[in-house]
Amino acid sequence: MPTGEGTMPMKRRLTSWIAAACLALPLTGTAAKAEDPFMVGFIYPTPVADVGWAKQLDLGREAIEEAYGDRVTTRVVENIPEGPDAGRVMNQLVADGADFVMLGSFGYMNDGLRLAQRSPDVDFIHASGFRQAENFGTFTARGYEGFYLTGLAAGMVTESNTIGIVAAFAIPEVIAEVNAVTLAARKENPDVNIRIVWVNTWFDPAREQEAARALISQGADVIFSLHQDTPSVVNVAQSEGVYVVNTGSDMSAHGPDAVLGSVVTDWTDYFVEAVGASLEGTFTGHDERGGLASGMVSVAAWNDVLTEEQMARINEVEAALISGEAHVFAGPLNDQRGTERVAEGEVLPDPEIFGMDWLVEGLTGSLPQ
Repeated sequence: MPTGEGTMPMKRRLTSWIAAACLALPLTGTAAKAEDPFMVGFIYPTPVADVGWAKQLDLGREAIEEAYGDRVTTRVVENIPEGPDAGRVMNQLVADGADFVMLGSFGYMNDGLRLAQRSPDVDFIHASGFRQAENFGTFTARGYEGFYLTGLAAGMVTESNTIGIVAAFAIPEVIAEVNAVTLAARKENPDVNIRIVWVNTWFDPAREQEAARALISQGADVIFSLHQDTPSVVNVAQSEGVYVVNTGSDMSAHGPDAVLGSVVTDWTDYFVEAVGASLEGTFTGHDERGGLASGMVSVAAWNDVLTEEQMARINEVEAALISGEAHVFAGPLNDQRGTERVAEGEVLPDPEIFGMDWLVEGLTGSLPQ
């Protein structure tokens, strides 16, 4: 997952649990009945629910169990804030015999990399990070491709010409998605105004709902929920009669009228492949980045409000992105200050996309300091 710390109330609630976890680590998961099975540990920054970031990671865990049966056993620790708590839990997993560890949030990177350097016989994969080692790989979805498609849809359906974005943390992955929404919506509808609120949390439903309502009060009739791990913003959109695009998994059941589309991430193939390589002793840490073309990113639950003509337009753009004929960050492209960032005929290279620290022209709001 993309970084940041949980709220202080959450940390207080977790303090006693973490202390116990580091002694006895009451982990959940399915243990395969085999002698000395290969142990795969998972650490999630938020609770596993029926939808959201942690749910999609956990579907990857289930795919590993299905693929390898009693050759593996899995353990999960969920709702672990980034920082010392996460460091203690991942160290305990390795001490308990984990052979492979999945670190599910950006802020786990530094502790995880140090642990990998001390534990050369254990392989690690880390969500949204940018540092690799021989036994430490990273994985990131090109979510910006899905958000470009839903940005087109938002530009098509808005009647107020105001689109709101509730964004978690201003890390490069999320910034790229914010920029993709803005570029697409303004391409489809040059009159549209995009407003953003940074909530600086992965998991605070009350704060997320407050941000969504603030954007609606400013005239937004389409809301983007960028990395909220619950349907908090979707529920507000449903009750207020506006459209919403969410991250991670299909949340249309929580907002059957409101969800314009859900940008879904599927880690299953990558997780199965990475664990398989570790089982065979061929794992090498690298940076895995998948998008529409690989199926790691897709858009589910397109709303019926979109006409056949509009969906044909969206499908045409999707096909062009998959084939490489089109690119989300193709020039000419300026930042908020009007400075050219990508010249006409060029595209923004991967290192700059995944290190993005600037906003595109046409967006109302700024990056938090």
